[in-house]
This record gives sequence, structure tokens and C-alpha cells, in this order.
Amino acid sequence: MSIRYLDKDFAITSQVAPEAVPGLRDEGVATIICNRPDGEGGDQPAFAAVAEQAARCGVETHYLPVVPGKITPRDVEAFAALFADAPKPVLAYCRTGLRAETLWQLSAGLRNGAAGSANQET
Repeated sequence: MSIRYLDKDFAITSQVAPEAVPGLRDEGVATIICNRPDGEGGDQPAFAAVAEQAARCGVETHYLPVVPGKITPRDVEAFAALFADAPKPVLAYCRTGLRAETLWQLSAGLRNGAAGSANQET
């Protein structure tokens, strides 16, 4: 599993295994977002197993599965909202990391708009 930071508060990776969660916590990951539907691959651990281990480690988790090539505006909005409210840094994963990266890129306007609105209010 190779982690790639796209921002100081956001990174992507391939499938996270439950046994990897303590190490991720030790590296500072505060939130994990799963963008991979359960059952997509035969050797894939269920999100519930990752979430259970994360809860034991004090890492927040969210399940936002998306189908490859079928990311909807609703998926993008949900991702932006999850990221905005999540403890940072956030690590998102899917099979290869591409869907997580795509959600990050597609949500840029929503994330930047939210940051801009917050800055204007202060």
C-alpha cells in the first residue's frame, strides 16, 4: 500500500487492510474514507472490518462507495461534506486510489468555495 498526499490534509491509497490501520494511525491519519463498494473484489476485506479496527485505534471512518466510471454529482457533494467535517488528515481509498483521487479533484470547487465562504464570514 503506497500513500500519496494530494494536499497536506488529504491522501489516497489502494485498498486498506484492517491490520494496516494501527500503522496509519501512527503515521497521523485521523480519518479514513472508503470509496470502494464491498464485494468488488474477492480478496477485499469488508469495510466493516476496516471500520472496526479503526474504531479501536481512534480513527474516524466513512463509507462512500462509488462505482468506477459512474461518479455522480451527489457522490462529489457527499465527499466534499465528509472531507469538510472530518478530522485531518484524511486518507481515502478504493482499489487503486483513482476513484478517491477523482472525487478529490471533482470536489475542488465545493471545497474551495466552502473555504472561501468561511473566510469571508470571519
